[in-house]
This record gives sequence, structure tokens and C-alpha cells, in this order.
Amino acid sequence: MAITIETGAEGRCKAVVEGSITIYEAAADKPLLLSALATAKETEIDLSSVDEMDTAGLQLLLLVKRESLKAGKVLRLTGHSPASLDVLERYNLSAYFGDPEVVSSRERKKGRRLKSRKSSGAKSIKGSDARDVTKASRR
Repeated sequence: MAITIETGAEGRCKAVVEGSITIYEAAADKPLLLSALATAKETEIDLSSVDEMDTAGLQLLLLVKRESLKAGKVLRLTGHSPASLDVLERYNLSAYFGDPEVVSSRERKKGRRLKSRKSSGAKSIKGSDARDVTKASRR
């Protein structure tokens, strides 16, 4: 993973993460992200170029978020790549970071499925174990 730190006006900082954010890179990049957070009032971490992320990368983002909350600073994750979204969604942490909701590929597929059910006349009912069960209407 390569991190490029861009400093802007009014105490703003942008950290652009490129490549992987995995166990192999997290320890080396921890000081960079924490330093960026320490020197800025607002920090943005751009994840648009992340092509691989694991739980160590997620832990690094959680650490930076925790430190921003302790210091009373603003931290935003932006440009969520598919790899970063997958990990955030898997651990149900998208809302924790407080960033604008990003429509995931799963939600888009789910929306298409619901739309096709309505147009086909299928009904969605809840089963006893709270799973969606599709029942086709007979005419």
C-alpha cells in the first residue's frame, strides 16, 4: 500500500491509499495515518484506489477513527472501492464511520431482485425463521 498525504488550507488533510491495505502494509502505514490525523483538524482517507483489504486494514481504519473521536477531530472515508466496501459491509461497519451511505453492489442486486418479483407477480412472505421466501402467484 502506498499512502500519499496531501495537506490543504484550513487544517485539512487528505490521505490517498493506493493498492493493498492488508496485514503486510498496516504496521508500516499506521504512523503515516496517525501523523496525518495529528496535524490536521479534518482528515479524509480516500479509499478509491484500494484493491485489497483485510481485517488488519480494517483495524487500522478503526484505530484512526477511534483516535479522531478522542481528539475531537473530523475523519471521513471517501471514494470507497469495491474491496473496501466489501470488508466494511461484511463487518457491518459502514455506519460506524459516519460517511455518506454508498449503495453497495449487494443492495443494487437486492433492489433489482425486488423489482423483478413485483413485476412477475411474486409475493415475498416471511418464513418462521425470518428468511425471505418467494411464493409465485398462480392465476
